[in-house]
Amino acid sequence: MDKNSWILVTGGAGLIGSAIVYELNQMGYEKIVIVDHLGEGEKWQNLRALKFADYFEKDSDFYGDLYAGIHDAEYPFQTVFHLGNCSDTTEPDASYLVDNNFDSGKLLAEYCQRRNIRMIYASSAATYGDGEAGFKDDEDSIDQLRPLNKYGYSKQIFDQYLLRRGLLAPQRPGLASFVGVKYSNVFGPNEYHKGKMRSMLLRCFEQITQSGHVSLFKSYRPEYADGEQVRDFLYVRDAARMTIFFMNEGASCTGLYNIGFGATRSWNDLAKAMFAAMDKPVDIRYIEMPEELKERYQYYTCLDISKIRKAGYTAPLMTLEEAAREYVAYLKGHAHLGD
Repeated sequence: MDKNSWILVTGGAGLIGSAIVYELNQMGYEKIVIVDHLGEGEKWQNLRALKFADYFEKDSDFYGDLYAGIHDAEYPFQTVFHLGNCSDTTEPDASYLVDNNFDSGKLLAEYCQRRNIRMIYASSAATYGDGEAGFKDDEDSIDQLRPLNKYGYSKQIFDQYLLRRGLLAPQRPGLASFVGVKYSNVFGPNEYHKGKMRSMLLRCFEQITQSGHVSLFKSYRPEYADGEQVRDFLYVRDAARMTIFFMNEGASCTGLYNIGFGATRSWNDLAKAMFAAMDKPVDIRYIEMPEELKERYQYYTCLDISKIRKAGYTAPLMTLEEAAREYVAYLKGHAHLGD
């Protein structure tokens, strides 16, 4: 896409959103408008080194004004990256989640549809639930998925909303096109503000710095040793680049796509990678899991990324060990992308 094209990034001050803006800047894009809610925390620091044309608070009337066409002349967007959602998987208020993750998405989708604007939005791997129906990004299987929490469900109903209106179907000439991306366990710089939702790598860095050891949950299933529960870990810069792929080389793609590493690593692997990156001796201790987690704890998640690979994304991804080393360099200086 031309470097003079206008791009909207909602959630542009968050972990993945700010990484997308950073990577867009590296590619020469600066006509970027960011929408987010900075609040009282340090999320604002994610923006300091980024180049963008304008910023709007989510609590302003921006979405309504956008829908009404008030910004059409000043900002003729060609691509919308919509990551401006509540990402707290433990949020108890379903109405709040629907308002943030469903209603605002519908408004933006209608805006994009009316103006033939490309929309790339954050769905979630949380839609896969316990994984019983698999972790494959197949639009035909959406209705078989059973999210385990309200957050995952708020993402699921938006996928279903677009699907039933034919907006995730193959691209049609002259009409808007939509891509939903399902992220795995993303970590990296610019997550300092995330509180209880910060990654386990950041938690490990904090634990090792403060106590010299890392605490992991014990396993309560015989097929998994303590700390051998597995996840699909993805460095945030890879997540951003894979997302931007759908603006350029993958501009003809539509539908749902997994964005992950595509292979599992254990919590033990993660902790060891952080000890190595910090040049500290390994000291892992296993603790009891809270009772309320035991019944719904996931022992295995791994995203199938063959679809995005077949679509043409061929760049290598950083291994857990490589990413841990780069991330620790940021953490030691409390640095942000672009600093």
